Amino acid sequence: MITRIAAKQVKELSESFKAIAIVGPRQSGKTTLARDVFRGKQYVSFENPDNRRFMTEDPRGFLEIYKEGAIFDEAQRVPELFSYLQQILDENPARGQFILTGSNNFLLQENISQSLAGRIAYMYLLPFSNKEAETLMGNKQKLEDAIFKGGYPAIYDNNIAPNKWLPNYISTYVERDVRQIKNISDLATFEKVIKLCAGRIGQLLNMSSLAIEAGVDSKTISSWLSILQSSFIVYLLQPHHQNFHKRLVKMPKLYFYDTGLACSLLGITQVDQIPLHPLKGSLFENFAINELVKERFNNNEPRNLYFWRDNTGNEIDIVIDKGTSLYPIEIKSGKTVTPDYFKNFDFWNKITGTTEGIVIYGGDQIQKRSNGITVLPWNEINTLE
Repeated sequence: MITRIAAKQVKELSESFKAIAIVGPRQSGKTTLARDVFRGKQYVSFENPDNRRFMTEDPRGFLEIYKEGAIFDEAQRVPELFSYLQQILDENPARGQFILTGSNNFLLQENISQSLAGRIAYMYLLPFSNKEAETLMGNKQKLEDAIFKGGYPAIYDNNIAPNKWLPNYISTYVERDVRQIKNISDLATFEKVIKLCAGRIGQLLNMSSLAIEAGVDSKTISSWLSILQSSFIVYLLQPHHQNFHKRLVKMPKLYFYDTGLACSLLGITQVDQIPLHPLKGSLFENFAINELVKERFNNNEPRNLYFWRDNTGNEIDIVIDKGTSLYPIEIKSGKTVTPDYFKNFDFWNKITGTTEGIVIYGGDQIQKRSNGITVLPWNEINTLE
């Protein structure tokens, strides 16, 4: 086991707020993180039907046992909990009393917003970043291995082959977690939509096209995408609104929170399939953006990441909105730097008047170019400020 990068922020939040919600995908390490940071607290899992029944039938008696605080795992399974916690937190000024974890962001947020708003801080925890995976392994990963394995801790902790663990994760998610959010009767079509999404990584989200291919209507696709987002399977990267007198694309781009999961859905069963796969570039782009997202979540910082694209096809893969400035990043999977890596910066610099930016690429050398662009290896993304 390793100490997660997010542990520092979780500890700091517990010194300012009465309760903390650690939210993220199932099996991302939320429980391990909570129990590691708060070792003196009692632990209760609401996956256990006896605990759920006790809390539901006698909430006051249940909470009397934990009046000094506790870690409540999968708290969204017992919606009644939140109203009773509100009174406890209001009557006790102590900080860091209760730590709630949840793998269903929609249900957890719904309950928190109704009862615990202003009393609780959020911390999002995704699977391992590359830095965390390498710390646990004790050695550097190859790029293709990092993409193929993804970041779920169980794969690294137990040394399980990704092509064995990830399909079971998908089956468990579809059969179990989805039903908690919405009782979908046609699970086969839902799973087909997840696979279709994997084939659209890095593309503009066209729900009409996705609906036609899946054989359902656009309203159903919209509903199912909301489920996939709230359970941390996919996320949408929004376009930046700064137009520079250009007409902009308004559709978001689709990405997966874990590239290993995406590889499994794409039918990639061996790591040596990745270099020849038609979606190699998209998977690398997804991996790089995930590292940027994890860096922000682990440090409890806002996800200020966007892409920029006008209606004539001029594009920047990532724009970091720093409030007073926009910082451009291009993502290239190749391991050899070519002039093509910089062509989008020429247009960007012309319309913004800036002369800086970063290329994240599949190679292993840092290069400072005379045009103000830094070329950064894929495994150095965590050094990016």
